[in-house]
Amino acid sequence: MVILDCTLRDGGYYNSWNFPLELTNLYLGAMSASGVDIVELGLRSLINKGFKGASAYTTDSYIRTLSIPSSLKVAVMINATEIVGDTPQNDVLAQLFPNAAADSPVSVVRIACHVHEFVKALPACNWLKERGYIVGFNLMQVADRTQEEVEALSLEASKYPIDALYFADSMGSMDPAQTTQIISWLRKHWQGAMGIHTHDNMGLALSNTLQAVKDGVTWLDATVTGMGRGPGNARTEELVIEVADMRKQAINMVPLMSVIRTYFQPLKNQCGWGSNPYYYLSGKYGIHPTYIQEMLGDSRYSEEDILAAINHLKVEGGKKFSLNTLDATRQFYKGEPRGTWSPTELFAGKNVLLLGTGPGVAEHRVALEGYIKTHKPVVVALNTQSGVAQSLIDLRVACHPIRLLADCEAHTQLPQPLITPASMLPDDVLASLGDKTLLDYGLSVKANTFEFGEKACVLPTSLVICYALAVITAGGANKIMMAGFDGYGADDPRNSEMNKLLQLYAADSAALELSSVTPSRYEVKSLSIYGLSR
Repeated sequence: MVILDCTLRDGGYYNSWNFPLELTNLYLGAMSASGVDIVELGLRSLINKGFKGASAYTTDSYIRTLSIPSSLKVAVMINATEIVGDTPQNDVLAQLFPNAAADSPVSVVRIACHVHEFVKALPACNWLKERGYIVGFNLMQVADRTQEEVEALSLEASKYPIDALYFADSMGSMDPAQTTQIISWLRKHWQGAMGIHTHDNMGLALSNTLQAVKDGVTWLDATVTGMGRGPGNARTEELVIEVADMRKQAINMVPLMSVIRTYFQPLKNQCGWGSNPYYYLSGKYGIHPTYIQEMLGDSRYSEEDILAAINHLKVEGGKKFSLNTLDATRQFYKGEPRGTWSPTELFAGKNVLLLGTGPGVAEHRVALEGYIKTHKPVVVALNTQSGVAQSLIDLRVACHPIRLLADCEAHTQLPQPLITPASMLPDDVLASLGDKTLLDYGLSVKANTFEFGEKACVLPTSLVICYALAVITAGGANKIMMAGFDGYGADDPRNSEMNKLLQLYAADSAALELSSVTPSRYEVKSLSIYGLSR
Protein backbone atom coordinates (compact mmCIF):
# COMPACT_ATOMS: atom_id res chain seq x y z
CA MET A 1 0.00 0.00 0.00
CA VAL A 2 1.03 3.58 -0.73
CA ILE A 3 -0.30 6.50 1.31
CA LEU A 4 -0.24 9.73 -0.66
CA ASP A 5 -0.95 12.88 1.32
CA CYS A 6 -2.18 15.72 -0.87
CA THR A 7 -2.94 18.35 1.77
CA LEU A 8 -0.88 21.11 0.16
CA ARG A 9 -2.53 20.51 -3.21
CA ASP A 10 -6.18 19.83 -2.33
CA GLY A 11 -6.14 22.04 0.74
CA GLY A 12 -4.88 24.95 -1.30
CA TYR A 13 -8.39 25.69 -2.51
CA TYR A 14 -9.00 27.25 0.91
CA ASN A 15 -5.89 29.41 1.29
CA SER A 16 -4.80 29.99 -2.32
CA TRP A 17 -2.02 27.39 -1.93
CA ASN A 18 -0.18 29.81 0.33
CA PHE A 19 1.38 27.63 3.04
CA PRO A 20 4.14 29.17 5.22
CA LEU A 21 7.58 27.69 4.58
CA GLU A 22 8.17 26.87 8.26
CA LEU A 23 4.81 25.08 8.44
CA THR A 24 5.54 23.14 5.27
CA ASN A 25 8.77 21.80 6.72
CA LEU A 26 7.05 20.78 9.96
CA TYR A 27 4.34 19.10 7.90
CA LEU A 28 6.93 17.16 5.89
CA GLY A 29 8.56 15.87 9.06
CA ALA A 30 5.16 14.85 10.41
CA MET A 31 4.33 12.97 7.20
CA SER A 32 7.52 10.96 7.38
CA ALA A 33 7.02 10.11 11.06
CA SER A 34 3.43 8.96 10.55
CA GLY A 35 4.15 6.52 7.73
CA VAL A 36 3.10 8.53 4.66
CA ASP A 37 4.95 7.45 1.51
CA ILE A 38 4.33 10.29 -0.96
CA VAL A 39 3.53 13.95 -0.43
CA GLU A 40 1.84 15.83 -3.24
CA LEU A 41 3.25 19.28 -2.59
CA GLY A 42 0.83 21.07 -4.89
CA LEU A 43 -0.23 21.73 -8.44
CA ARG A 44 2.06 22.47 -11.34
CA SER A 45 0.55 24.98 -13.72
CA LEU A 46 1.32 27.57 -16.38
CA ILE A 47 -1.77 29.66 -15.53
CA ASN A 48 -0.97 32.83 -13.61
CA LYS A 49 -4.13 34.78 -12.76
CA GLY A 50 -4.42 36.39 -9.35
CA PHE A 51 -2.12 35.72 -6.42
CA LYS A 52 -1.56 32.10 -5.49
CA GLY A 53 1.09 30.69 -3.21
CA ALA A 54 4.01 28.43 -4.06
CA SER A 55 1.96 25.21 -3.94
CA ALA A 56 -0.10 26.39 -6.92
CA TYR A 57 3.02 26.03 -9.09
CA THR A 58 5.35 23.77 -7.07
CA THR A 59 8.38 24.46 -9.20
CA ASP A 60 11.57 22.49 -8.81
CA SER A 61 13.30 25.62 -7.49
CA TYR A 62 10.67 26.02 -4.76
CA ILE A 63 10.79 22.35 -3.76
CA ARG A 64 14.57 22.59 -3.35
CA THR A 65 14.05 25.21 -0.59
CA LEU A 66 12.22 22.61 1.52
CA SER A 67 13.63 20.10 3.99
CA ILE A 68 12.25 16.85 2.60
CA PRO A 69 12.91 13.66 4.61
CA SER A 70 14.58 10.91 2.61
CA SER A 71 11.67 8.53 3.27
CA LEU A 72 9.24 10.68 1.27
CA LYS A 73 8.70 10.80 -2.47
CA VAL A 74 7.47 14.12 -3.89
CA ALA A 75 4.50 14.37 -6.23
CA VAL A 76 2.86 17.19 -8.14
CA MET A 77 -0.47 17.25 -9.97
CA ILE A 78 -1.35 18.81 -13.31
CA ASN A 79 -4.83 19.40 -14.65
CA ALA A 80 -5.54 17.70 -17.96
CA THR A 81 -7.25 20.90 -19.14
CA GLU A 82 -3.80 22.44 -19.58
CA ILE A 83 -2.45 19.67 -21.82
CA VAL A 84 -5.42 18.93 -24.09
CA GLY A 85 -5.85 22.38 -25.63
CA ASP A 86 -4.63 23.86 -28.90
CA THR A 87 -0.95 23.98 -27.93
CA PRO A 88 0.87 20.71 -28.74
CA GLN A 89 0.81 18.51 -25.67
CA ASN A 90 4.54 17.81 -25.59
CA ASP A 91 5.30 21.54 -25.76
CA VAL A 92 3.16 22.20 -22.69
CA LEU A 93 4.72 19.27 -20.82
CA ALA A 94 8.21 20.53 -21.67
CA GLN A 95 7.36 23.86 -20.05
CA LEU A 96 5.83 22.21 -17.01
CA PHE A 97 8.67 19.72 -16.55
CA PRO A 98 11.90 21.26 -17.87
CA ASN A 99 13.95 18.67 -15.97
CA ALA A 100 13.95 14.90 -16.25
CA ALA A 101 13.10 13.02 -13.05
CA ALA A 102 16.77 12.28 -12.39
CA ASP A 103 17.44 16.04 -12.17
CA SER A 104 14.22 16.99 -10.37
CA PRO A 105 13.06 16.66 -6.75
CA VAL A 106 9.75 15.41 -8.17
CA SER A 107 9.30 11.66 -8.51
CA VAL A 108 5.55 11.34 -9.15
CA VAL A 109 3.33 13.25 -11.57
CA ARG A 110 -0.43 12.83 -11.39
CA ILE A 111 -2.81 14.06 -14.07
CA ALA A 112 -6.37 14.97 -13.03
CA CYS A 113 -8.82 14.24 -15.84
CA HIS A 114 -12.49 14.62 -16.45
CA VAL A 115 -13.88 11.73 -18.45
CA HIS A 116 -14.08 13.74 -21.66
CA GLU A 117 -10.37 14.68 -21.36
CA PHE A 118 -9.02 11.22 -20.58
CA VAL A 119 -8.25 9.84 -24.04
CA LYS A 120 -6.58 13.07 -25.18
CA ALA A 121 -4.49 13.30 -22.01
CA LEU A 122 -3.25 9.70 -21.96
CA PRO A 123 -0.31 10.20 -24.38
CA ALA A 124 1.26 12.47 -21.74
CA CYS A 125 2.03 9.27 -19.88
CA ASN A 126 4.53 8.20 -22.53
CA TRP A 127 6.31 11.58 -22.49
CA LEU A 128 6.61 11.58 -18.69
CA LYS A 129 7.67 7.93 -18.44
CA GLU A 130 10.43 8.53 -21.00
CA ARG A 131 11.77 11.19 -18.64
CA GLY A 132 11.73 8.85 -15.65
CA TYR A 133 8.63 9.97 -13.77
CA ILE A 134 6.17 7.73 -11.96
CA VAL A 135 2.80 8.59 -13.53
CA GLY A 136 -0.69 8.48 -12.07
CA PHE A 137 -3.98 9.38 -13.73
CA ASN A 138 -6.91 10.56 -11.59
CA LEU A 139 -10.29 9.95 -13.21
CA MET A 140 -12.83 12.41 -11.81
CA GLN A 141 -16.60 12.09 -11.56
CA VAL A 142 -16.84 8.43 -12.56
CA ALA A 143 -19.43 7.53 -9.90
CA ASP A 144 -22.34 8.56 -12.12
CA ARG A 145 -21.03 6.80 -15.26
CA THR A 146 -22.48 3.58 -16.60
CA GLN A 147 -20.70 0.25 -16.48
CA GLU A 148 -20.12 0.43 -20.21
CA GLU A 149 -18.52 3.87 -19.95
CA VAL A 150 -16.23 2.91 -17.05
CA GLU A 151 -15.12 -0.31 -18.74
CA ALA A 152 -14.34 1.68 -21.91
CA LEU A 153 -12.15 4.01 -19.84
CA SER A 154 -10.31 1.05 -18.36
CA LEU A 155 -9.65 -0.29 -21.87
CA GLU A 156 -8.11 3.03 -22.92
CA ALA A 157 -5.96 3.11 -19.77
CA SER A 158 -4.68 -0.41 -20.46
CA LYS A 159 -2.95 0.87 -23.59
CA TYR A 160 -0.51 3.05 -21.61
CA PRO A 161 2.19 2.40 -18.97
CA ILE A 162 0.37 4.18 -16.14
CA ASP A 163 1.78 3.43 -12.69
CA ALA A 164 -1.46 4.09 -10.81
CA LEU A 165 -4.96 4.54 -12.18
CA TYR A 166 -7.00 6.51 -9.67
CA PHE A 167 -10.70 7.15 -9.50
CA ALA A 168 -12.05 10.06 -7.48
CA ASP A 169 -15.39 10.20 -5.72
CA SER A 170 -15.65 13.81 -6.86
CA MET A 171 -19.18 14.41 -5.62
CA GLY A 172 -18.74 12.51 -2.36
CA SER A 173 -21.79 10.49 -3.33
CA MET A 174 -20.40 6.94 -3.19
CA ASP A 175 -20.84 4.34 -0.50
CA PRO A 176 -18.69 1.21 0.03
CA ALA A 177 -20.90 -0.93 -2.22
CA GLN A 178 -20.57 1.55 -5.09
CA THR A 179 -16.83 1.74 -4.45
CA THR A 180 -16.59 -2.02 -4.96
CA GLN A 181 -18.70 -1.78 -8.10
CA ILE A 182 -16.55 0.94 -9.73
CA ILE A 183 -13.39 -1.05 -8.96
CA SER A 184 -14.83 -4.16 -10.57
CA TRP A 185 -15.75 -2.22 -13.70
CA LEU A 186 -12.28 -0.66 -13.97
CA ARG A 187 -10.73 -4.11 -13.51
CA LYS A 188 -12.42 -5.31 -16.70
CA HIS A 189 -9.35 -4.21 -18.67
CA TRP A 190 -7.00 -2.46 -16.23
CA GLN A 191 -4.74 -4.87 -14.34
CA GLY A 192 -2.20 -2.41 -12.95
CA ALA A 193 -2.12 -0.59 -9.62
CA MET A 194 -5.22 1.35 -8.67
CA GLY A 195 -5.76 4.33 -6.38
CA ILE A 196 -8.71 6.05 -4.74
CA HIS A 197 -9.37 9.66 -3.78
CA THR A 198 -12.46 10.06 -1.62
CA HIS A 199 -14.53 13.08 -0.54
CA ASP A 200 -16.30 13.23 2.78
CA ASN A 201 -19.68 14.80 1.87
CA MET A 202 -21.59 11.95 3.50
CA GLY A 203 -18.98 11.04 6.12
CA LEU A 204 -17.88 7.96 4.15
CA ALA A 205 -14.43 9.00 2.90
CA LEU A 206 -12.48 6.68 5.21
CA SER A 207 -15.01 3.84 4.90
CA ASN A 208 -14.84 3.98 1.11
CA THR A 209 -11.03 4.07 1.21
CA LEU A 210 -10.83 1.03 3.48
CA GLN A 211 -13.34 -0.84 1.33
CA ALA A 212 -11.16 -0.07 -1.69
CA VAL A 213 -8.20 -1.64 0.14
CA LYS A 214 -10.25 -4.82 0.60
CA ASP A 215 -10.93 -4.75 -3.14
CA GLY A 216 -7.23 -4.55 -4.02
CA VAL A 217 -6.64 -0.80 -4.36
CA THR A 218 -3.14 0.06 -3.16
CA TRP A 219 -2.71 3.83 -3.66
CA LEU A 220 -4.63 5.77 -1.00
CA ASP A 221 -5.13 9.55 -0.86
CA ALA A 222 -5.73 11.55 2.30
CA THR A 223 -5.25 15.05 3.68
CA VAL A 224 -4.47 16.39 7.14
CA THR A 225 -7.78 17.05 8.97
CA GLY A 226 -9.40 16.23 5.62
CA MET A 227 -8.38 19.67 4.29
CA GLY A 228 -9.66 19.88 0.75
CA ARG A 229 -12.14 21.48 -1.55
CA GLY A 230 -15.70 21.40 -0.27
CA PRO A 231 -16.18 18.91 2.58
CA GLY A 232 -12.65 17.63 2.26
CA ASN A 233 -11.18 14.16 2.07
CA ALA A 234 -10.27 11.09 4.06
CA ARG A 235 -8.24 12.33 7.02
CA THR A 236 -4.56 11.44 7.03
CA GLU A 237 -4.45 11.20 10.81
CA GLU A 238 -7.04 8.40 10.66
CA LEU A 239 -5.82 6.61 7.54
CA VAL A 240 -2.23 6.28 8.77
CA ILE A 241 -3.47 4.55 11.93
CA GLU A 242 -5.49 2.04 9.90
CA VAL A 243 -2.68 1.36 7.45
CA ALA A 244 -0.08 1.06 10.20
CA ASP A 245 -2.21 -1.72 11.70
CA MET A 246 -2.38 -3.47 8.33
CA ARG A 247 1.36 -3.09 7.83
CA LYS A 248 2.10 -3.97 11.47
CA GLN A 249 4.18 -0.81 11.41
CA ALA A 250 5.16 1.44 14.30
CA ILE A 251 4.53 5.11 13.56
CA ASN A 252 5.04 8.35 15.51
CA MET A 253 1.88 10.46 15.55
CA VAL A 254 3.23 13.20 17.81
CA PRO A 255 4.59 15.54 15.08
CA LEU A 256 1.37 15.20 13.07
CA MET A 257 -0.89 15.92 16.03
CA SER A 258 1.29 18.88 16.93
CA VAL A 259 1.04 20.44 13.48
CA ILE A 260 -2.71 19.85 13.49
CA ARG A 261 -3.06 21.63 16.84
CA THR A 262 -0.90 24.60 15.95
CA TYR A 263 -1.87 25.19 12.32
CA PHE A 264 -4.43 22.98 10.61
CA GLN A 265 -7.15 22.95 13.27
CA PRO A 266 -7.15 26.76 13.67
CA LEU A 267 -7.23 27.09 9.88
CA LYS A 268 -10.10 24.61 9.70
CA ASN A 269 -12.00 26.62 12.31
CA GLN A 270 -11.47 29.70 10.15
CA CYS A 271 -12.23 28.20 6.73
CA GLY A 272 -14.79 25.57 7.68
CA TRP A 273 -13.96 22.53 5.59
CA GLY A 274 -15.38 19.22 6.69
CA SER A 275 -18.75 17.59 6.20
CA ASN A 276 -22.03 19.18 7.30
CA PRO A 277 -25.68 18.71 6.32
CA TYR A 278 -25.26 20.86 3.20
CA TYR A 279 -22.36 18.75 1.93
CA TYR A 280 -24.29 15.63 2.84
CA LEU A 281 -27.15 16.79 0.60
CA SER A 282 -24.72 17.67 -2.19
CA GLY A 283 -23.30 14.14 -2.02
CA LYS A 284 -26.74 12.60 -1.91
CA TYR A 285 -27.93 14.49 -4.99
CA GLY A 286 -24.67 14.53 -6.97
CA ILE A 287 -24.15 18.30 -6.71
CA HIS A 288 -20.61 19.61 -7.09
CA PRO A 289 -19.38 20.46 -3.56
CA THR A 290 -17.86 23.74 -4.72
CA TYR A 291 -21.40 25.16 -4.89
CA ILE A 292 -21.69 24.54 -1.16
CA GLN A 293 -18.22 25.87 -0.42
CA GLU A 294 -18.91 29.09 -2.32
CA MET A 295 -22.25 29.68 -0.62
CA LEU A 296 -20.89 28.96 2.85
CA GLY A 297 -18.15 31.50 2.20
CA ASP A 298 -20.59 34.19 0.99
CA SER A 299 -22.49 36.05 3.69
CA ARG A 300 -25.31 36.85 1.25
CA TYR A 301 -26.49 33.23 1.48
CA SER A 302 -28.71 32.45 4.44
CA GLU A 303 -29.43 28.91 5.53
CA GLU A 304 -32.68 29.10 3.58
CA ASP A 305 -30.86 30.34 0.46
CA ILE A 306 -28.43 27.42 0.57
CA LEU A 307 -31.14 24.81 1.03
CA ALA A 308 -33.22 26.40 -1.72
CA ALA A 309 -30.22 26.44 -4.07
CA ILE A 310 -29.55 22.75 -3.35
CA ASN A 311 -33.19 22.01 -4.16
CA HIS A 312 -32.83 23.85 -7.46
CA LEU A 313 -29.55 22.20 -8.40
CA LYS A 314 -31.02 18.80 -7.54
CA VAL A 315 -33.67 19.42 -10.19
CA GLU A 316 -31.63 21.33 -12.77
CA GLY A 317 -28.36 19.42 -12.36
CA GLY A 318 -25.24 20.63 -10.60
CA LYS A 319 -22.51 18.12 -11.39
CA LYS A 320 -20.31 20.75 -13.02
CA PHE A 321 -19.53 23.86 -11.01
CA SER A 322 -20.15 27.21 -12.66
CA LEU A 323 -20.01 30.62 -11.03
CA ASN A 324 -22.65 31.75 -13.51
CA THR A 325 -24.98 28.99 -12.36
CA LEU A 326 -24.33 29.87 -8.74
CA ASP A 327 -24.96 33.55 -9.38
CA ALA A 328 -28.19 32.63 -11.11
CA THR A 329 -29.45 31.18 -7.83
CA ARG A 330 -29.58 34.76 -6.54
CA GLN A 331 -29.86 37.09 -9.52
CA PHE A 332 -32.61 36.05 -11.92
CA TYR A 333 -34.00 39.43 -12.78
CA LYS A 334 -32.20 41.24 -15.58
CA GLY A 335 -33.36 43.63 -18.27
CA GLU A 336 -36.46 45.78 -18.13
CA PRO A 337 -38.80 44.88 -15.26
CA ARG A 338 -42.38 44.04 -16.16
CA GLY A 339 -45.55 43.36 -14.20
CA THR A 340 -49.32 43.57 -14.50
CA TRP A 341 -50.49 44.52 -10.99
CA SER A 342 -50.40 47.83 -9.14
CA PRO A 343 -49.94 47.64 -5.35
CA THR A 344 -51.86 50.91 -4.83
CA GLU A 345 -55.00 48.76 -4.96
CA LEU A 346 -54.18 47.37 -1.51
CA PHE A 347 -51.72 49.70 0.21
CA ALA A 348 -52.64 53.33 -0.55
CA GLY A 349 -52.86 55.30 2.70
CA LYS A 350 -52.64 52.17 4.90
CA ASN A 351 -50.33 51.22 7.74
CA VAL A 352 -48.48 47.97 7.02
CA LEU A 353 -47.19 45.33 9.40
CA LEU A 354 -44.40 43.41 7.66
CA LEU A 355 -43.60 39.98 9.14
CA GLY A 356 -40.01 38.85 8.64
CA THR A 357 -38.70 35.32 8.98
CA GLY A 358 -37.04 35.71 12.37
CA PRO A 359 -38.16 34.05 15.62
CA GLY A 360 -39.35 37.40 17.01
CA VAL A 361 -42.74 36.91 15.34
CA ALA A 362 -43.53 33.67 17.19
CA GLU A 363 -41.99 34.95 20.43
CA HIS A 364 -44.28 38.01 20.49
CA ARG A 365 -47.22 36.41 18.75
CA VAL A 366 -49.89 37.31 21.31
CA ALA A 367 -49.03 41.01 21.26
CA LEU A 368 -48.79 41.07 17.46
CA GLU A 369 -52.14 39.35 17.04
CA GLY A 370 -53.74 41.76 19.54
CA TYR A 371 -52.37 44.73 17.61
CA ILE A 372 -53.60 43.35 14.29
CA LYS A 373 -57.12 42.75 15.61
CA THR A 374 -57.33 46.18 17.18
CA HIS A 375 -55.64 48.42 14.60
CA LYS A 376 -56.20 46.38 11.43
CA PRO A 377 -53.00 47.15 9.47
CA VAL A 378 -52.37 45.42 6.15
CA VAL A 379 -50.36 42.37 7.25
CA VAL A 380 -47.71 41.17 4.81
CA ALA A 381 -45.58 38.06 5.46
CA LEU A 382 -42.27 37.29 3.79
CA ASN A 383 -42.13 33.91 2.08
CA THR A 384 -43.87 31.28 4.23
CA GLN A 385 -43.61 33.02 7.63
CA SER A 386 -46.52 31.72 9.72
CA GLY A 387 -45.75 32.94 13.22
CA VAL A 388 -49.23 34.45 13.63
CA ALA A 389 -52.65 33.06 12.78
CA GLN A 390 -53.19 32.58 9.06
CA SER A 391 -56.49 34.44 9.23
CA LEU A 392 -54.63 37.59 10.28
CA ILE A 393 -52.19 37.59 7.35
CA ASP A 394 -53.48 39.44 4.26
CA LEU A 395 -50.70 38.92 1.73
CA ARG A 396 -47.41 37.15 1.16
CA VAL A 397 -44.35 38.39 -0.71
CA ALA A 398 -41.72 36.20 -2.39
CA CYS A 399 -39.39 36.86 -5.30
CA HIS A 400 -36.45 34.43 -5.25
CA PRO A 401 -37.21 31.75 -7.89
CA ILE A 402 -35.22 29.03 -6.14
CA ARG A 403 -36.84 29.83 -2.81
CA LEU A 404 -40.22 29.80 -4.56
CA LEU A 405 -39.41 26.44 -6.10
CA ALA A 406 -38.45 25.08 -2.71
CA ASP A 407 -41.56 26.55 -1.06
CA CYS A 408 -44.04 25.88 -3.86
CA GLU A 409 -45.94 23.16 -2.01
CA ALA A 410 -46.25 25.35 1.09
CA HIS A 411 -47.45 28.32 -0.97
CA THR A 412 -50.15 26.25 -2.65
CA GLN A 413 -51.46 25.33 0.82
CA LEU A 414 -51.36 28.87 2.22
CA PRO A 415 -54.53 30.94 1.73
CA GLN A 416 -53.06 34.40 1.03
CA PRO A 417 -52.49 35.89 -2.43
CA LEU A 418 -48.79 35.94 -3.31
CA ILE A 419 -47.07 39.11 -4.52
CA THR A 420 -44.30 37.99 -6.87
CA PRO A 421 -42.74 38.96 -10.25
CA ALA A 422 -44.91 36.36 -12.00
CA SER A 423 -44.27 37.65 -15.53
CA MET A 424 -40.53 37.20 -15.01
CA LEU A 425 -40.43 33.83 -13.25
CA PRO A 426 -39.12 30.66 -14.95
CA ASP A 427 -41.80 28.37 -16.30
CA ASP A 428 -40.98 25.60 -13.83
CA VAL A 429 -41.58 27.93 -10.90
CA LEU A 430 -44.90 29.14 -12.28
CA ALA A 431 -45.99 25.59 -12.96
CA SER A 432 -45.10 24.54 -9.41
CA LEU A 433 -47.39 27.24 -7.99
CA GLY A 434 -50.42 25.77 -9.74
CA ASP A 435 -53.60 27.81 -9.33
CA LYS A 436 -52.18 30.11 -6.65
CA THR A 437 -53.44 33.71 -6.85
CA LEU A 438 -50.41 35.74 -7.98
CA LEU A 439 -50.16 39.52 -7.86
CA ASP A 440 -47.60 40.30 -10.55
CA TYR A 441 -45.23 43.13 -9.59
CA GLY A 442 -42.01 43.05 -11.62
CA LEU A 443 -38.44 43.73 -10.64
CA SER A 444 -34.94 44.06 -12.00
CA VAL A 445 -31.63 44.33 -10.18
CA LYS A 446 -29.23 47.27 -10.46
CA ALA A 447 -26.51 48.04 -7.93
CA ASN A 448 -27.23 50.77 -5.37
CA THR A 449 -30.67 51.50 -6.81
CA PHE A 450 -34.21 51.71 -5.47
CA GLU A 451 -36.89 52.73 -7.98
CA PHE A 452 -40.58 52.26 -7.26
CA GLY A 453 -42.69 52.04 -10.42
CA GLU A 454 -46.43 51.52 -10.68
CA LYS A 455 -46.16 47.86 -11.72
CA ALA A 456 -42.44 47.10 -11.34
CA CYS A 457 -39.37 48.17 -9.39
CA VAL A 458 -35.57 48.33 -9.65
CA LEU A 459 -33.67 47.05 -6.62
CA PRO A 460 -30.05 46.70 -5.47
CA THR A 461 -30.59 42.97 -4.84
CA SER A 462 -33.31 40.37 -5.20
CA LEU A 463 -33.52 39.83 -1.42
CA VAL A 464 -37.17 39.52 -0.48
CA ILE A 465 -36.97 42.31 2.11
CA CYS A 466 -35.99 44.79 -0.62
CA TYR A 467 -38.80 43.56 -2.84
CA ALA A 468 -41.33 43.87 -0.01
CA LEU A 469 -40.23 47.42 0.79
CA ALA A 470 -40.55 48.32 -2.90
CA VAL A 471 -44.04 46.85 -3.23
CA ILE A 472 -45.35 48.63 -0.14
CA THR A 473 -43.66 51.91 -1.04
CA ALA A 474 -44.94 51.84 -4.62
CA GLY A 475 -48.40 51.15 -3.20
CA GLY A 476 -48.42 54.46 -1.36
CA ALA A 477 -48.65 53.06 2.16
CA ASN A 478 -48.50 55.34 5.18
CA LYS A 479 -45.77 53.60 7.18
CA ILE A 480 -44.16 50.17 7.66
CA MET A 481 -43.86 48.40 11.00
CA MET A 482 -41.46 45.46 10.96
CA ALA A 483 -41.66 42.34 13.14
CA GLY A 484 -39.35 39.32 13.03
CA PHE A 485 -36.34 41.16 11.64
CA ASP A 486 -34.15 39.91 14.45
CA GLY A 487 -30.82 40.17 12.66
CA TYR A 488 -27.71 38.09 13.32
CA GLY A 489 -24.84 37.96 15.79
CA ALA A 490 -22.83 41.13 16.27
CA ASP A 491 -19.94 40.02 14.05
CA ASP A 492 -22.06 38.45 11.31
CA PRO A 493 -21.48 40.30 8.01
CA ARG A 494 -25.15 39.82 7.08
CA ASN A 495 -26.02 42.52 9.61
CA SER A 496 -23.77 44.96 7.82
CA GLU A 497 -25.21 44.05 4.44
CA MET A 498 -28.79 44.55 5.65
CA ASN A 499 -27.95 47.85 7.29
CA LYS A 500 -26.48 49.14 4.04
CA LEU A 501 -29.65 48.15 2.19
CA LEU A 502 -31.86 49.83 4.77
CA GLN A 503 -29.73 52.98 4.63
CA LEU A 504 -29.93 52.99 0.84
CA TYR A 505 -33.72 52.64 1.02
CA ALA A 506 -34.04 55.41 3.64
CA ALA A 507 -32.01 57.78 1.45
CA ASP A 508 -34.61 57.61 -1.32
CA SER A 509 -37.07 60.51 -1.38
CA ALA A 510 -39.99 58.09 -1.69
CA ALA A 511 -38.97 55.94 1.30
CA LEU A 512 -41.53 55.33 4.02
CA GLU A 513 -41.00 55.50 7.77
CA LEU A 514 -39.68 52.16 9.05
CA SER A 515 -39.82 50.96 12.63
CA SER A 516 -39.14 47.57 14.18
CA VAL A 517 -41.72 46.57 16.79
CA THR A 518 -39.89 43.41 17.93
CA PRO A 519 -36.21 43.21 18.96
CA SER A 520 -33.81 43.79 16.05
CA ARG A 521 -30.06 44.12 15.61
CA TYR A 522 -30.55 46.21 12.48
CA GLU A 523 -30.04 49.97 12.51
CA VAL A 524 -33.69 50.91 12.25
CA LYS A 525 -36.03 52.90 14.50
CA SER A 526 -37.18 50.67 17.34
CA LEU A 527 -40.60 50.62 19.03
CA SER A 528 -42.32 48.03 21.23
CA ILE A 529 -45.34 46.11 20.05
CA TYR A 530 -46.45 46.09 23.67
CA GLY A 531 -46.65 49.87 23.67
CA LEU A 532 -48.74 49.84 20.49
CA SER A 533 -51.21 47.12 21.43
CA ARG A 534 -53.46 49.15 23.73
